[in-house]
Amino acid sequence: MWLLYAAGSAFFAGVTSVLAKCGIRKTNSTVATAVRTMVILVFSWVIVLAAGSADQMRDVSGRTFVFLILSGAATGASWLCYYRALQEGPASIVAPIDKLSVVVTAAFSYFVFGEKLSRRALAGLLLLTAGTVAMAFM
Repeated sequence: MWLLYAAGSAFFAGVTSVLAKCGIRKTNSTVATAVRTMVILVFSWVIVLAAGSADQMRDVSGRTFVFLILSGAATGASWLCYYRALQEGPASIVAPIDKLSVVVTAAFSYFVFGEKLSRRALAGLLLLTAGTVAMAFM
């Protein structure tokens, strides 16, 4: 099931890039990020309430909250950079460069969790990186 969610994430992230590019043509990228964040906040809480899981907020530990807050801050910084890049550059190039986050994730996963890539996964990561560099700079 996780694979379907991952594919859905990729699809919606792709659609997001095009919609964002349309939405920021005549809007400050920082304001656009704030509007997007408000929508996501409301959407997220509607889902939490609809699923009946709001009472689980009590079960979240302080350590977990710290990591979720740090993750939220990283997301905010990512979105601010992404929207500014979209405003100034072509979406067809900005989006693939943004996906180089896969490389950052693989590196951090290695150092933080000790996760190791198989040879095939490493080859795929190298091809993904080479393809992104080719799209962006050639």
